[in-house]
Amino acid sequence: MRVYVPLTLSGLAEAHKTGELGPGPLTAYAVTPGLREWYVSDDIEELEYAALNRAAAASLRLLAGDPDAARRRVVVAVDVRDQDAVADPDAALVASALGEVRVASAVPLAKAAAIHVDATDAVGDVSAAAAALGAADQGDDDAQFTVDGAEDHELLWYAVQEIPNLID
Repeated sequence: MRVYVPLTLSGLAEAHKTGELGPGPLTAYAVTPGLREWYVSDDIEELEYAALNRAAAASLRLLAGDPDAARRRVVVAVDVRDQDAVADPDAALVASALGEVRVASAVPLAKAAAIHVDATDAVGDVSAAAAALGAADQGDDDAQFTVDGAEDHELLWYAVQEIPNLID
């Protein structure tokens, strides 16, 4: 199963140093039954894109909680055994938990299929979105508009061997 692990650039640097994503449990995003039902789609590429976007939103939350982190969202796409990515059946249709899975233990970075990172031109919008996230969570429409501005930026695709260039 392909899962999408939200990180920051400093988290990616740590994973590169240790050779693994972890320690577990890891929160990741995947094509779960709840995500399929919510998006009402059978197109696996659309569903994986939705899971990737859910992980990007979780990466933004990590940035909001770490003011020293570089303001670029990071998502690592990694393949794990199906039984290693467990969704909470009680939260299957809870909007905030769509596609969320738990991976119990650390995952070797060698299992990563790709790294997705914001381009440098997204930094301003991502910074503003991270700052506005708390107000958006409280229902502030202007803050939500700012958060949505970060989502307008597509994450770029990088091969795993490009990690050293990303974290320098």
